[in-house]
Amino acid sequence: MYQWILPTRYILKRRITLLAIAAVALCVFIVVVVMTVMNGLVEEFRGKNHRFIGDCVVSTESLVGFAYADEFLAQLDRQEYIEGASPVVRGFGLMTQPGAEWNMGVEIWGLNLRRHVEATDFAQTLFYGKPNPTEAFVPSYNPSLPGCIIGIDMMPGRRHQDGTYSHPPQAPQYEMIVSGFPLTPKGGLARAGTDLVNTLHVYFSDDSHSGLVKIDGRVVYLPYATAQELFGMAGTVPRTNAVHIRFRSTVGLEEGCRQVRDLWSEFALSCKGREYANLLEEVRVQSWIENRRGAIAPMEKEQTMMIFLFLMLGVITVFIIFVVFYMIISHKSKDIGVLRCLGVSSAGVLAMVLIFASLVGIIGGGIGIAGGWAFLAKVNVIEDWLYQTRGWQVWNRSVYAIGEIPNQVHASVLAVIGISTLVACWLGALIPALQAARKQPVETLRVGML
Repeated sequence: MYQWILPTRYILKRRITLLAIAAVALCVFIVVVVMTVMNGLVEEFRGKNHRFIGDCVVSTESLVGFAYADEFLAQLDRQEYIEGASPVVRGFGLMTQPGAEWNMGVEIWGLNLRRHVEATDFAQTLFYGKPNPTEAFVPSYNPSLPGCIIGIDMMPGRRHQDGTYSHPPQAPQYEMIVSGFPLTPKGGLARAGTDLVNTLHVYFSDDSHSGLVKIDGRVVYLPYATAQELFGMAGTVPRTNAVHIRFRSTVGLEEGCRQVRDLWSEFALSCKGREYANLLEEVRVQSWIENRRGAIAPMEKEQTMMIFLFLMLGVITVFIIFVVFYMIISHKSKDIGVLRCLGVSSAGVLAMVLIFASLVGIIGGGIGIAGGWAFLAKVNVIEDWLYQTRGWQVWNRSVYAIGEIPNQVHASVLAVIGISTLVACWLGALIPALQAARKQPVETLRVGML
């Protein structure tokens, strides 16, 4: 009983104990808030990439592309574990407007919308065409014109500081000129002389808001066949750059990718000896995580660095606990001596101090977790109020592709933080506890009577 009574008394009577509780609570509060926001940003970014790319990508880095994609798509369509598969043409070009003195480098994607909305969540990125995404390339103001979809951040003045975008009730009529360099299957320029490029006049039909800055700010989407013509990939042996695949919900990512790799290996082997079969050698089958690793890895590295910084914060917490407990043990030598005279063993004294540390950790951690949870529940309300009254935001939404501040608290994160708090308190109190347990009754009573 004394093992609980004395720690409770020290917490209630010793003001210095409040310092330890406050330090633990503050550290836990900071960790809960920052880790929740950081984890939310990383998971949101990963989710956007996953939804935009699909589950698996069969692709080549070469701008030449690879042949016989239609035959491989036919095989994919027969697989029960495949929900959708979509061929994609990717290349680089220039975009301008008639009579304009400017031009900009763009990335051009050719999409088969009927297939692509089955393989990815591209339909959810559209504004005007969301109800009928397969017709998104048809301009509503003149269906006879060739349409295109552009990344929403390519439209100047659309994005406001609060992160919202302005859209006219109907799609505005914009004419754009898109140019691309057609390549032969061997990688040479398909056209010689002074006219090296293919040029198309297209009209704005919709915009795409994927939430990925580099995608929304540089990609122009064209119909699949149009993009093939633009980059010289049409002809007797059509070529493409990638095939995006979505698995059925019952199929795991790794298992699905393994089956696609096996299928591709068999398909590539069956094409040996055919014209342009050498292009198949550069094709890779990747999960969406592998395919988007270059975009995801920097943010995950920032998350790792943040965890490392919190470990440093944990060291500070351990040091504060150590100082507080060392002072308490030094001033309570007489209490320890009385307990030892009454027959309390060294192990009993050690257990008492560690229980004391556990109470500090539980109370401080509980206050920190509750405070962090309450703050996160209102963090977006607080930021909205600051923006409306002071014009201040954590992230300027006109610059960063962030909607609301992530505030979804996960029980697993709280469990890790809670356990880590207890461990930090035990580590901080361990040396003072061992010193108290090693003290002999005569020594402690003599010190107490001085």
